[in-house]
Amino acid sequence: MKIVSIVGARPQFIKASTISRAIAKHNQQTSGSQVTEIIVHTGQHYDDNMSRVFFQQLGIREPDVNLGVGSGTHSWQTGKMLIGLEEILMAQRPDLVVVNGDTNSTLAGALASVKLHIPVAHVEAGLRSFNRQMPEEHNRVLTDHISDFLFCPTRAAVSNLRKEGFTNIVNDGKLIDQHFFENLSSAFGSDRPPCVVNVGDVMYDSVIHNIRLAEERSRILKVLNLHPKGYALATVHRAENTDNGRRLRSIVSALEKIGKSGLPVVIPLHPRTRECLTNSGFRILNSALNFIDPVSYLDMLLLEKQARLILTDSGGVQKEAYWFRVPCITLRDETEWVETVESGWNVLAGSDAAKITTAVETARPGKEIKNAYGNGRAAELILRFFCRASHLGAA
Repeated sequence: MKIVSIVGARPQFIKASTISRAIAKHNQQTSGSQVTEIIVHTGQHYDDNMSRVFFQQLGIREPDVNLGVGSGTHSWQTGKMLIGLEEILMAQRPDLVVVNGDTNSTLAGALASVKLHIPVAHVEAGLRSFNRQMPEEHNRVLTDHISDFLFCPTRAAVSNLRKEGFTNIVNDGKLIDQHFFENLSSAFGSDRPPCVVNVGDVMYDSVIHNIRLAEERSRILKVLNLHPKGYALATVHRAENTDNGRRLRSIVSALEKIGKSGLPVVIPLHPRTRECLTNSGFRILNSALNFIDPVSYLDMLLLEKQARLILTDSGGVQKEAYWFRVPCITLRDETEWVETVESGWNVLAGSDAAKITTAVETARPGKEIKNAYGNGRAAELILRFFCRASHLGAA
């Protein structure tokens, strides 16, 4: 079986690495049918610090193809990807295309594939913020509705798809395990509608695999002269915050107040955020905040685990805070990861400075929701589905 995996942004590198490891393990342990993976990088993230270093650290090879699309408007970027991906897919003729998450690369990969009648698997399907102003929301909804296999990270994601009319829901939306595959044939077939299945979160797989490496290899705390549980970590990169000067100034004002209260605030500065701060006249070098360049994935994991508090507008960082049991303040008005809020470990504060500082003072983490994001074997389950579907002629 030949699979084309399409990546383009940092979180997708991480998701793809879990499936690549599962494929390598499968090929080593199986004397029969082998799985060939072709990795296509759209080049959506063109900063070397945010692309190549991640492939190196995560132990996966460089992409077989790099389209080098780079930055641009959403329409321009997606269009360029479609042109490049169509050419690659026509040449490779894979059995299946795998797309991850909710970026322009995700949508372009799914569209290019479905136009060529190539089955599409969407990893991280079913997530909804219900905010149609978010480009990511457009991407994830459209991708879900043209995919053949929808691998959901949570029961809430499955529920969203059920409400949108999906009917072929495996195991009634409950998390599956390895034993489930014994009676799986009823889910597949050319006459069956798209298959929705709760496999858990591949990002959880990645955190379990990589946190040990981070603790062994990362020297970021020493480099920044930080003490475990002695600082707050903040990330701001979403367009709704960075492209709105009022929102960005309000967030930075709250972060400065936290920093001046005696808790140092470390901010790995996304290129988008740096540009917006500079354009607004913010003096980064004179700030009370500790701005640093973007860090590697392993460094980021260690910074998250050892933080006393995390403030972020990133969905991935919200989850990682939850898994590390670090209180999180989300700088958005909504989240796709409702389990983190329901458990009490995440508070939605938006961009209002007063709400942010109040949330910091009043946050009271709750209890863990058992298996909310699976058991750390999502990638293995996804690959089992691929192999089973290929065997039954569905892909």
